Amino acid sequence: MTSGQGKSRGAAASARAGKGRRCPTCGRPAAPEFRPFCSRRCADIDLGRWLKGIYRIPTEEQPGSDAPDETPEEPPDST
Repeated sequence: MTSGQGKSRGAAASARAGKGRRCPTCGRPAAPEFRPFCSRRCADIDLGRWLKGIYRIPTEEQPGSDAPDETPEEPPDST
């Protein structure tokens, strides 16, 4: 095998890997320079959704549950 054949196989493999991929925002074919999106616009829309909290992982924790259950005792007054 010559080095030219290796390059063409690598290019074909990368073309196959991207073929059929769709933009998660609009469903158009993904562009390699914006992968997995089709454009900068769709990438920015997705970023905005993350920043607004539209995408989030559900948990069973209640809002504000980061605080301890008990309030810490205050040290006795030394006066």
